[in-house]
Amino acid sequence: MKYYIFLILLFLVSVAGAQNDTPVDSPTVVMNATIHCGDGRVIENGLMAFYEGKITFLADARLVKFDFRGYRVIDAAGKHVYPGLIALNSQLGLREIEMVRSTNDQRETGYLNPNVRSVIAYNTDSRVIPTVRSNGILLAQIVPQGGRMPGTSSVMKLDGWNWEDAVYALDNGLHLNWPGYMQGRWNNGFRYEPDPDYENKIQELVQLFSEARVYEQQHKDEPVNLKLEAIGPVFQGEKQLFIRANKLREISNAVAFAESFGIRPIIVGGEESWMMADELASKEIPVVLEAVDRLPVSPDEHTSGPYELPAVLTKSGVTCAISVSNDGSSFWNMRNLPFQAGTAAGYGLSKEEALTCITLNPARILGIDDHTGSLDLQKDATFLISEGDLLDMRSSKVIQAFIQGQEVELHNWQEALFNKFRKKYGLTD
Repeated sequence: MKYYIFLILLFLVSVAGAQNDTPVDSPTVVMNATIHCGDGRVIENGLMAFYEGKITFLADARLVKFDFRGYRVIDAAGKHVYPGLIALNSQLGLREIEMVRSTNDQRETGYLNPNVRSVIAYNTDSRVIPTVRSNGILLAQIVPQGGRMPGTSSVMKLDGWNWEDAVYALDNGLHLNWPGYMQGRWNNGFRYEPDPDYENKIQELVQLFSEARVYEQQHKDEPVNLKLEAIGPVFQGEKQLFIRANKLREISNAVAFAESFGIRPIIVGGEESWMMADELASKEIPVVLEAVDRLPVSPDEHTSGPYELPAVLTKSGVTCAISVSNDGSSFWNMRNLPFQAGTAAGYGLSKEEALTCITLNPARILGIDDHTGSLDLQKDATFLISEGDLLDMRSSKVIQAFIQGQEVELHNWQEALFNKFRKKYGLTD
């Protein structure tokens, strides 16, 4: 008898659940929010609808009429909507615990590995990824490390069952660590001296790229060479060339090297890029800054120079993106990306310009701005809802996030531990 009663109750519950007028995959509308589009526009009383992963409607609710029938409604009154943040130059999904070697898969043996693909090592089950996602970072460029040419990067959605599910833009970036002109040496004490092999290292790269260009033109008649084959798409613009360089001499030499092969590079690091900002702007060469919250790199740099650098580059016309230091020991620190932009907003950039440096500009650099990076019609519905200013760590609180229209989980392991021990010790808000 109890068994039959249970079946009847189960049936009634299922029927009640099935009577939801708005199924989960139905069109959805977000209303009453302040919408920050990522391209400088702000809609104070915004209304945004999306369906099948794309934004279908975006307007000021005070100026239009909208039929809500058939829509799932998210009332975001008093809240802010932002495009999903994009993390450039990241090791997310490649590293887990720094001191446990078996959890780190960010580099390959050797120092010339353009054929290495970071995407196949990407771990969607990483516990670091949810901590980053909960701060609004929804897409990330996954970059291999080590050597002169560490390999090829891909853009990943920070949600998915496996790397095939998570991939957003496959193998679209080739990475080169430019040789340093100065090297630290022990010579009656530690000091920096010019590297006597600097020119030889550059010639080695010239030789490699020259061989790759010939191979790219004639490879049908040649044995397969994976290293040269991986470089070939750069000459056709099918793959971006990211060159990590910080000092003025290195940036200048890297730009000249790329130009000699007809390639428009993307400078990563760029600590002294302000010294040639006009040249970079005239050549339309973007810069990915690895950190804003850092110390000056030379006695000639002003103490606030690192904070002002995004504004200096932006006002010079350089497409500037902000990332977080990727030195191998702080990959998890990518969760502070919005606050790096917030620092730049206090030193010359407006809040919307700073937001562009972590949304639309990264998308432009990656060549995916037709689909994401800003909130606009027919672009991906990849966005987040925050209770406060996303760029201010005092008020930022992401409460909902969507990747291509699918809501993603924002809970993470750190939050679970926090709640666990707060309950254990009887702490309250």
